[in-house]
Amino acid sequence: QVQLVESGGGSVQTGGSLRLSCAASRLPYGRTCMGWFRQAAGKEREWVAAIESDGRTTYANSVRGRFTSSKDSATFTLYLQMNSLKPEDTAMYYCAADSHATSHLTCTGKVRTPPYWGQGTQVTVSS
Repeated sequence: QVQLVESGGGSVQTGGSLRLSCAASRLPYGRTCMGWFRQAAGKEREWVAAIESDGRTTYANSVRGRFTSSKDSATFTLYLQMNSLKPEDTAMYYCAADSHATSHLTCTGKVRTPPYWGQGTQVTVSS
């Protein structure tokens, strides 16, 4: 079955950086988009970034200019470079994928919930 495995989380101080990775395997063939989401303790899950099959990226306002998403199509690996981290970035970070993307909104979760999810990796930013 489809597997998405995140890694790279950890604890950093305010202003620090982390790079998350998401290794994808067995994704069905199709127009595939991938996204990053996060969920802080006691809060609802929120979308962070999305990358389309053609490499176009979109970001939530809260991370734009600080986070950069990229992918290695050869290895089906998604990355999230997080710079200038703030305590409010503390959350469990998940990657998600959809192999039947219909628009740039598909992997933002605003149209439907992506069907494939990883198990998450914890990011903790201390002040």
